[in-house]
Amino acid sequence: MHREGYTIVFALVIAALILTFAYRLMEGGPGLRGISVLLWACAAMSAFFFRDPERQAPAGEGKVVSPADGRVIAIEEVEEMEFFGGKTKRISIFLSVFDVHVNRAPVSGVVKLMRYQPGRFHVASLPQASVENEQSIIGVDSPWGKVLFKQIAGLIARRIVCDLREGHRVQCGERFGIIKFGSRMEVYLPLSAEVKVRLREKVRAGESIIGELKNAQ
Repeated sequence: MHREGYTIVFALVIAALILTFAYRLMEGGPGLRGISVLLWACAAMSAFFFRDPERQAPAGEGKVVSPADGRVIAIEEVEEMEFFGGKTKRISIFLSVFDVHVNRAPVSGVVKLMRYQPGRFHVASLPQASVENEQSIIGVDSPWGKVLFKQIAGLIARRIVCDLREGHRVQCGERFGIIKFGSRMEVYLPLSAEVKVRLREKVRAGESIIGELKNAQ
């Protein structure tokens, strides 16, 4: 389980235990029992949400892996002026509440851009979420080219956790953060890159190859 889930799950388990013991000792009514059952269910769902399975990044130069579990909802050419200074290929991934929400670095390299942008909380699958929602923006300079990726909060996801800072060196598939409860991840690649996924395809963080960088530096 990801460390961000420890406090939440522990608090729910303690509260559920207290109510369960109180129900048994005091022979409480159905209301007390119902609340304790609800707390146990919330603890189980939280543990499921914060699960953090081991992943093995694929070998190969220039491979770009998915930074998140989810479904590909858009593949398009867009302008990205902050890091690329021009047109890029953007792959958008939507994470439902049932997906693993631990995020992993799509490439190995050095973090050259790290910026937090406050914003709104549109449904993460909507196009305006890419521009208006709260997000962390990370640009990595890899040996095979630049890659930009964004953690974008959604309607329910109201907290983004990112452990990266400018100057950090990351490895492909390395854990770097988590978005809590339903969200969006976007990856920006150079126009020369080859996209390796299709619309509506399911991807896994740190394992699924979503692109390949063609220009080695």
